[in-house]
Amino acid sequence: MKKLSFIFLGLGGSAAIAAGVGVLVLALDIGPRQVARPAGANSRPATEPLDPAAPEARAEARKSIEARIAQVPEYQRFFDRLRLALPAQYEATLNGFADRLVATGKEQSVDTYLSEAVRDLRQARGALAAKADGAVLARIFEVQLAMLDALSKSDQRLCVDFLYGGASEAFYQFSAKNRQLAGDMAIAGLEAIIDGQAKKNTRQAPTDADFALLEKAMAAKGLSQAEIEALLDGKTPDPPVEEARLCQAGRIYLEMLKTLPEPVRLRIYALAVELMARS
Repeated sequence: MKKLSFIFLGLGGSAAIAAGVGVLVLALDIGPRQVARPAGANSRPATEPLDPAAPEARAEARKSIEARIAQVPEYQRFFDRLRLALPAQYEATLNGFADRLVATGKEQSVDTYLSEAVRDLRQARGALAAKADGAVLARIFEVQLAMLDALSKSDQRLCVDFLYGGASEAFYQFSAKNRQLAGDMAIAGLEAIIDGQAKKNTRQAPTDADFALLEKAMAAKGLSQAEIEALLDGKTPDPPVEEARLCQAGRIYLEMLKTLPEPVRLRIYALAVELMARS
């Protein structure tokens, strides 16, 4: 069975979506590229709770945070949907943001709040997305490809950082300029989780034959065996693949997934989101 490079539910790997919750992370790891956390990001993992703030202080901090989020409609729709569909998750996330603000006195950017909310959601409930209906599940990968297309036209290095799930200050800046796309990615993951929780579709794991079909499609698009193995097996090419070429390879990977027969495609998609949830 292939290790399978996979797509994150958001833009950014260890630090969160960075606009999304990045993309191709090799073999359940961040991969060989080490990308700095965004400036101002708290070094404490979002899943490690701070001591709860006093109720009055927390309420005041939450009011400030929610007011700032409301100023960015591209992100507000995600938080509104989260609050209505998964109120306990919303409360835990916003209270965590508020407690950190009280403890540190430092506001995070709205882009960081979206990033961390998506990461927390993915880690808490992300596996449910694998049980969503096909069209809802596929939407996650459609917006990932749209992000790769946008990055490939802007900055090849950022495109590769995104492929490896890295979050950098430059990526946060890109996200802040492309908030509609970042918001679309966040919503796609959330809707898949909500749909999977309701539909509970079950899918078998992809087979070696499924991956052989994908490899054949990728090779037909001009990817070398080394490039294919970098994406599907987590192998580091020697010599390394140039950034522009690796960015293009990631786009081909997602494009070829769309061409596979639906049962094969959905099995791979489902495995991908399950791996995301474990990351």
